[in-house]
Amino acid sequence: MKTSIWKLTLSYILLILIALACIYPAAFTVMSSFKAGSSLFSETFIPRALTLDHYKNLFQGADLSNKQIPFVRWFWNTLQVAVTSMILGTLIQLITAYAISRFRFAGRKAIMSTVLVLGMFPGFMSMIAIYILLLQMNMLDSKWALVLVYSAGAALGMFVAKGYFDTLPKALEESARIDGASHWTVFWRIILPLSKPIITYVSLTTFTGAWVDFIFARLILRSRENWTLAVGLFELVDNYQSTEFTLFAAGSVLAAIPVAVLFMFLQRFLIDGLTAGATKG
Repeated sequence: MKTSIWKLTLSYILLILIALACIYPAAFTVMSSFKAGSSLFSETFIPRALTLDHYKNLFQGADLSNKQIPFVRWFWNTLQVAVTSMILGTLIQLITAYAISRFRFAGRKAIMSTVLVLGMFPGFMSMIAIYILLLQMNMLDSKWALVLVYSAGAALGMFVAKGYFDTLPKALEESARIDGASHWTVFWRIILPLSKPIITYVSLTTFTGAWVDFIFARLILRSRENWTLAVGLFELVDNYQSTEFTLFAAGSVLAAIPVAVLFMFLQRFLIDGLTAGATKG
């Protein structure tokens, strides 16, 4: 009995420490975004002088080192890339997962094994090849190149969606097929309305991945007008030769808001999709 109590106590202590390690940097960034001045250093966690000037400067396009900060343009670029990638990537991943789940064809197991193995390798290993391919296609420095790569790679994450489709009864499809419905009609009008949890999960993960990506976006995007938020905020304290770290903190807070809001409102569907997709292989 005493051993169980000690284990439970240690578990709670560990969870509290992990929570503090995760929450403190985020809270510190939020507090720094309201801090007057440009330095992140502060004697107190909550700054003595609070201001909204950093947020105003971002939306007004402040100049640093004789270079304008087109933050609104960066935000719009990121939103375009993330939303378009989410729509196309979600559709591609769901169609792929449904086909693998419901149809039996030659090479099915080989395809699944190949996708599983490819998913084990980090994405940046293929960046040089993708860079050369986009160079030949004359698509460098284009946000639509990001959309193409993010959407094309969405099918590699199909296993959770496949697991969810495996749990849906095949009798629904067989009844619709007897009534003359095509495979596309069955998928669009029967399967998708029953798949809100997994659609939410796939959409959120695809959107978040495109929204926060830095490495590939930094490799492809060159002109300041085409930068995404991740690239722009990094360059804000690097290429601009600036010490406006509080301005960077304000930009980071604004960049985190859309993702945080989506996860807050769709958390239930996200958990349902993740757990349902993990019940069956």
